[in-house]
Amino acid sequence: MPLNDANRGLEVNFLEWTGTKPNGDVQRFSWVTDVAIDESNAESLMRAGRARWRIENETFNTPRNQGYGLEHNYGHGHRHLSTVLAQLMTLAFLIDQVQQRCCGLFQAALAKSKRRIRLWERMRSLFMDYRIDSWEALYRALAFGHHRPALTPFDTS
Repeated sequence: MPLNDANRGLEVNFLEWTGTKPNGDVQRFSWVTDVAIDESNAESLMRAGRARWRIENETFNTPRNQGYGLEHNYGHGHRHLSTVLAQLMTLAFLIDQVQQRCCGLFQAALAKSKRRIRLWERMRSLFMDYRIDSWEALYRALAFGHHRPALTPFDTS
């Protein structure tokens, strides 16, 4: 079928899947692809499409619901400021994912906080009250308390 009225020469394949949940609710899903669809690959394409949807949905839901403040409809704002802020939040999310996977101190800080949103709140409070000399010092303070290592309070005199 053509992609749309404006691009009638660009043809795509359409796959629709309908399933019934055990409680009787009907689910419908559809995909547009350039992959040729026939009976031998329709189910595997459906499963791949559902898996991709789940990955994308979870990737958007985590920054929105776990303290990053990223909204689905973030907009572009004046001179693309909102786009830049959304990209910075996405970058922060990526760095946190790497830290969560690879950094034992981050893992310990997250485990002590139990939820990411609490971890971010604790981080912000430390940044407001102490001079943080390194990420290691920050994560150690979050994971083991403020006295190990001792953080330097801001001189407010």
